[in-house]
Amino acid sequence: MAVLNKIRQKTFVLIIVIALALFAFILSSLFDNRDALFNKSQHIVATINGKDITRNDFLQKVEAAQRQMGPDATNTQVMNMVWNRELRESVLSSEYEKLGISVEKDQMRDLLKTALAGSPEFLNEAGLFDEGKLNEYIANLKNTSAEAYAGWVNYEKQVAANALQQNYFNLVKAGLVGTLSEGELEHKLEGNKVDIKFVQIPYSTIADSTIAVSKSDIAAYIKAHKNEFEVEASRDIKYVEFKEEATVADENALKAVLEGFKTGKTEYNQSSGTTDTIKPFSEVKNNESYINLIADSDVPFEDRFVFKSSLPKEFADDIYNLNEGEVFGPYKDNGFYKLSKVIETKQIPDSAKVRHILIPFIGAASAGPDVTRTEEQAKSLSDSLLSVLKRNTSKFPEFVTEFSSDQGSVAKGGRYDWHPYGTMVPEFNDFEFEGKEGDLGVVKTDFGFHIIEVEGQKNKSKAIKLGTIARKIEPSEETINAIFRDASNFEISAANKDFEAVAKEKNLNVRPVNGIKALDETIPGIGSQRQIVRWAFEDETEVGDIKRYTIPNGYAIVQLVAKHKEGLMSVEDASATVLPKIRKERKAELIKSRITASTLEEVAAAENVTVRTAPAINMKNPTISGGGREPLVVGAAFALKEGETSKLIAGNNGVYMVQVTKVTPAVELDNYQAAANRIEQQKSSIVNSKLYEALKEAAEIEDNRAELQIQ
Repeated sequence: MAVLNKIRQKTFVLIIVIALALFAFILSSLFDNRDALFNKSQHIVATINGKDITRNDFLQKVEAAQRQMGPDATNTQVMNMVWNRELRESVLSSEYEKLGISVEKDQMRDLLKTALAGSPEFLNEAGLFDEGKLNEYIANLKNTSAEAYAGWVNYEKQVAANALQQNYFNLVKAGLVGTLSEGELEHKLEGNKVDIKFVQIPYSTIADSTIAVSKSDIAAYIKAHKNEFEVEASRDIKYVEFKEEATVADENALKAVLEGFKTGKTEYNQSSGTTDTIKPFSEVKNNESYINLIADSDVPFEDRFVFKSSLPKEFADDIYNLNEGEVFGPYKDNGFYKLSKVIETKQIPDSAKVRHILIPFIGAASAGPDVTRTEEQAKSLSDSLLSVLKRNTSKFPEFVTEFSSDQGSVAKGGRYDWHPYGTMVPEFNDFEFEGKEGDLGVVKTDFGFHIIEVEGQKNKSKAIKLGTIARKIEPSEETINAIFRDASNFEISAANKDFEAVAKEKNLNVRPVNGIKALDETIPGIGSQRQIVRWAFEDETEVGDIKRYTIPNGYAIVQLVAKHKEGLMSVEDASATVLPKIRKERKAELIKSRITASTLEEVAAAENVTVRTAPAINMKNPTISGGGREPLVVGAAFALKEGETSKLIAGNNGVYMVQVTKVTPAVELDNYQAAANRIEQQKSSIVNSKLYEALKEAAEIEDNRAELQIQ
């Protein structure tokens, strides 16, 4: 019993001990599982209105978008596109949830019916949308291709998202009305007019140099107008560029190689151990083999005729006037040294008119998912149709409608009206221009089999078939090595000395780049350089650090010049914006302080300015003729009665004194509904452009992209 009594007496102590033990256990488990305590943010790209966007989900969407956009889109461009899409979706979905709006199954079917109403694969024999065909299409995707089905699901989501957005925007628009009171006010803002006399003492009458503005003045202004000067974290850098460019010696070497093909030469063949004799270009019969294989041209031989207008302007006459077999060059053109030979000349029309029927086959560039013909079947059908057309060309329009897959020409009976030489793919082009008017035949291209009828040709003129050996003007390996050495030497020297002094010593141009943001990609002058931006924002990178980067066609040696924290803009950066504003305020004070006159004429005489007039001023467009846009001055004028004179007013362009000479009220209307309707339309029209931006501004967005370095 004594023991139990002691336990009861120590109950509070026991509770404290047990609580501490439990807390220690929980804390220990948190430290054992660091992800729970510290690393959550490493897996969250952003949190928008309380909803997380995970790293894995975000990067999967980026990967899918990259495949869709192709290799020309940079990784950063794709990520920014996905980010903007995800941000919009998250911000708007928060609003949808608050209102409880969604797209249900029946509405989704209606949306798909509307969206796909023009797709032939979902239409029945009567040309109407067939839901059964849509269901069959979706089921087929699901069974045959997981990737294609996922694409369809994403398409449905996009259709639903667009519908939700439209529903939401329509709800907002429905709440925006123009009242009769607003209509009356709008009418009066436009219709109430005053005529004034005024004097203006421009701020330019006081020299900027006479207005002293200190750094503390600028800092105080920034503090008083914080919203105008909030900035993201940024970095300033400078760099010099070492370009891998061909030297004069490199160009002369290229010209010498082409001269060898022009005159002929002998070369030692290391693989066979023999000496090969290379004929002069002018004596060659198999031009394609010579250009592509023996001369190893950087631009392959193209077996086509060209007109004079297609030749390089500077050398067009020299080349066009050559006889067959004659050679011109070497000449420099568009980054290449070239040697050109006229192989053949011919009289060819410069434009033609044709009609055609396109029969695609599986694998052809024009083949859609509904194309089931093999190449052999497509060729057989084309030949059969051609046989019929040779006997009766009147069936051409009928066959176009029934068989042609070229939707761009079906509505015109398969016709392509007058078009210049070289417009169509080579095989099509050769048939319509190298044949004669009235020709009818089948031609195969990457798009399928074309049944072509040449309806017209005009303006025959001389065309030439040109064989050209081209060598791209590039720096030699020796030049590239020299540029690498120069860049490396500069990097070492600049690390130990002043960056700009070393650049000046070596006659290099230093390019400053200021205000780089954490998610920027492009560096002016050298293009997409996400690697440099990342380096500039790394914690380990200190101001003054230097690093060499490989860039397209060379190297950039970069130095970090400054780090700017997130927050208010620095005095130095804000001075260009703030200085004119402070000067204007102080000039207004000076002008006001020196004027004691109380009439327009007295002020004009004292300040050596003239009294001017401005008729029919209204509040809707607060502009003073001869004074510029001056809302404050116009507002002050409307506060005066006819004949009254204002005090001195500090406007945008100077200090004013105004006198109202005439007040013309707006015409009273029996009803202001028309003006109210205009206001309602104005409100509604800005919803599409302003609503999302307003929601985004109000949203709670935690963006971790820069910290995660996923760009």
